[in-house]
Amino acid sequence: MSNDANQTKEEIPALQKLFDRPFLLLFAGMAVMVVFYTVWGIYEIMSMPAATLP
Repeated sequence: MSNDANQTKEEIPALQKLFDRPFLLLFAGMAVMVVFYTVWGIYEIMSMPAATLP
C-alpha cells in the first residue's frame, strides 16, 4: 500500500501563488512606480514657490 493515496494535497502559500505569476508582478511593479512618481510630481508642483514676475 502506498501512503500517497492517503495524503491530502498541500495548500500552496499565497506568496508563492503571487510569485508564480510574472505578468502580475510586472503590472504591479509598473503600477506602483506610476503612482509613486505621479504623487511625487504633484507634491513637487504644489510645493514650488510662486514665481515672481519681473
